[in-house]
Amino acid sequence: MFKIHLKDTVLEFNTPIVMGILNATPDSFFKGSRMELLDQGVQKAIEMAHQGAAILDIGGQSTRPGAELITEQNEIDRVVPLIQAIHAALPHLPISIDTYHARVAKAALDAGALIVNDISCGNFDPEMIEMVVANQAGYIGMHQTGGSASMHEIHNRTDIMKELMDYFNVKKEQFAAKGLTEWIIDPGFGFSKSIAENFTIVKRLSLLKELDLPILLGVSRKSSIYKTLGIDAESALNGTTVVNTIGLLEGANILRVHDVKEAKEAIILLNEMNA
Repeated sequence: MFKIHLKDTVLEFNTPIVMGILNATPDSFFKGSRMELLDQGVQKAIEMAHQGAAILDIGGQSTRPGAELITEQNEIDRVVPLIQAIHAALPHLPISIDTYHARVAKAALDAGALIVNDISCGNFDPEMIEMVVANQAGYIGMHQTGGSASMHEIHNRTDIMKELMDYFNVKKEQFAAKGLTEWIIDPGFGFSKSIAENFTIVKRLSLLKELDLPILLGVSRKSSIYKTLGIDAESALNGTTVVNTIGLLEGANILRVHDVKEAKEAIILLNEMNA
């Protein structure tokens, strides 16, 4: 069982949990996640909480391929009001800020967030890890390659799982030296990887358990699923549930999803079968 300390509370992983996605953006790849109106975002957060979300993940910068990069201040202006409003409505539900900027993360933490979800795993902002430690925040670090403008370029590899293990082992050492020993890993499904590599990650996810850190899996409605099925993101819920279920069987601790109800149902059913 894993535990992650979040300021004066503890997030425990006695069973897999669901992270619901809320985007304060006009251009995220799945339009159902876009919460451009404050009241809309709060109502969606309440709905996700009722459906079983254990964490809400809020982002202001789209990371889809080709997304426009906005300024840090613009990102802060998008996410802080939504975080404040959701925290006021759901004060006991942990909020995660999806950003790779330390300044944005700090503003979000001050507004009520407890976790930083950093797709760069500290690569884009050298101040990120020190800021997380100083604020006693939770941290999610994702595997990716390239910079903010090239993170979707696919690299030639011979063994994606070996690369993930090597990457996270290095990060564990680097982060420990800065005082961060409790954190969550994200293998980065959909980032700088081929479709075959993405599916390899899911079916061999259990190999990452050797790292002795909680594992987040974020496959929700991504292109590897809908392109394989010959559909679009709007029609990819069933495919997402199938891939999430395989991930759960392989040891995923957190499912990051647009559709909380379906992910929670998959967890309940698997827990019942394993009882």
